[in-house]
Amino acid sequence: GAPPAGFLLALALPENVTDGWLESFAKGLGGDADAYACPLLGGDTVKTPGPLMVSITAFGFVPQGAMVHRRGAKPGERIIVTGTIGDAALGLRLRSDTDAARRWNLNDKLREHLLDRYLLPQPRSALAKLVQAHASAAMDVSDGLAGDLAKLCRTSGVTAQIDVAGVPLSDAARTALAAEPALIETLLGGGDDYEIVCTVPAAQSDAFI
Repeated sequence: GAPPAGFLLALALPENVTDGWLESFAKGLGGDADAYACPLLGGDTVKTPGPLMVSITAFGFVPQGAMVHRRGAKPGERIIVTGTIGDAALGLRLRSDTDAARRWNLNDKLREHLLDRYLLPQPRSALAKLVQAHASAAMDVSDGLAGDLAKLCRTSGVTAQIDVAGVPLSDAARTALAAEPALIETLLGGGDDYEIVCTVPAAQSDAFI
């Protein structure tokens, strides 16, 4: 529930890093800093014999006592996820399996969508204040919806039931799933979505949505 406040950057550069790479890296990082209102606050740059190392630590602010933890979910609450689930896991598969796009009947637009979701995840920081206002528990989906929801439930001391047909999927994921139904395990268990899963009291779910 914390909107971004800024980040620190530690950069270790080997001798073979070119000015062109540095310019591209700075432009990309600067674009994200602007897009998410998360400025560079400082850090350190050093030389290294290799390999290249980039370490970013991001900070956010939340009012005292208002942080939304993984614990706090209660029986009867609704489970809500942002965005669509499983795209990044399929994007990773596409990078390692050159025939997957053909087998899954993906056109270029659908293929590029899945690759982009893996290579350039977009954090849902714009929803921080809504999560803070309405959610009883929340966490990011980085290790797969099934695994991360299980962690949230375990920490909260509750269990959950999910209607698999109700999990939001992109057009690209639905196309792949229609061609290869076994991919449902990849969609629900794969990581790198960086969506938010949260629990919301039933009386507040409409306001949150």
